[in-house]
Amino acid sequence: MNLEMVMHELEALGKERTKKMYISNGAHEPLFGVATGAMKPIAKKIKINQPLAEELYATGNYDAMYFAGIIADPNAMTESDYDRWMDSAYFYMLSDYVVAVTLAEADIAQDVADKWIASGEELRMSAGWSCYCWLLGNRPDIEFSESKIANMLEIVKNTIHDSPERTKSAMNNFLYTVGVSYLPLHEKAVETAKAVGPVEVKRDKKKSSFLHASENIQKEVDKERLGFKRKYVRC
Repeated sequence: MNLEMVMHELEALGKERTKKMYISNGAHEPLFGVATGAMKPIAKKIKINQPLAEELYATGNYDAMYFAGIIADPNAMTESDYDRWMDSAYFYMLSDYVVAVTLAEADIAQDVADKWIASGEELRMSAGWSCYCWLLGNRPDIEFSESKIANMLEIVKNTIHDSPERTKSAMNNFLYTVGVSYLPLHEKAVETAKAVGPVEVKRDKKKSSFLHASENIQKEVDKERLGFKRKYVRC
């Protein structure tokens, strides 16, 4: 399938209700409003195709950009490629659920995510923290430095309340993910979550939301889901 064929199929799958939902979360034109699950049959036909993924991502169409992440070859992309994708990721559903997810399957994931976390830019920071969530929730604990993750928990404790809004959300999710999916630091994550307390995330034209990592970790403990790892990162 070529670019034109994929765009035609995506357009046919678009739903006005889904489009409105994406726009309410920060997406803007062009987009069709395709539910992510509806993309799976096209992805099965194409499998992995990095050149096509690049063409789709370059369209600026939200649905095409999302689909690009599904068919991308994470290890074929360099750090500069991921930076270029981040430059076009104009809201969190692209930064955290397309670019960060794709990066999480690459060998360079931690190195790139570390730089993004240190960047001071809201969506890059958000993508960096989110990438670690995808990594910790999928890869074996042994692949991570315990001291490094412990230091990241300290950074969350000391800076989360003063961080940009989307970064706050990703940091809170990191705290939750360490508490549930990274067993060596479960106790430290619980302590940190209690010290952090509720995290207020302000949103444009909507009421603030309050995130409670401590309560959410406890819910997973109650369900006996400690150590949970997802089988796949991408769809």
